[in-house]
Amino acid sequence: MAQSLKLGAVASLSHTPASDVKRLGWRGVMKAVGSKGKIVVTNHNEPEAVILSIAEYTALADALAAPDDSQALDALRHRFDERLASLQTDDASDRLRALIRAPAKLKGRIKAGSSC
Repeated sequence: MAQSLKLGAVASLSHTPASDVKRLGWRGVMKAVGSKGKIVVTNHNEPEAVILSIAEYTALADALAAPDDSQALDALRHRFDERLASLQTDDASDRLRALIRAPAKLKGRIKAGSSC
């Protein structure tokens, strides 16, 4: 899977040394995971693993399965590029002046932006 999900800095998560896993046992570590959702297990102050609650894992899996918004962004970028291209034509300044000089015909309605 080429997708990556930004999880935030590991430094901001709760940490527990690997020795606590031995000392507290799995039940003690799982109590901490249950209350905090996720814990980074460290070895000599270096992150080694992240233990997630089932709720955190499900949220992560759902986020990965969510539809890709890049298609919507590409469509928006394409529409913007088309509008920008219309300003690059030779007659663009004449068309803009004509629009500005023409009287507004609102017919009692307020117009704010395009209807696209």
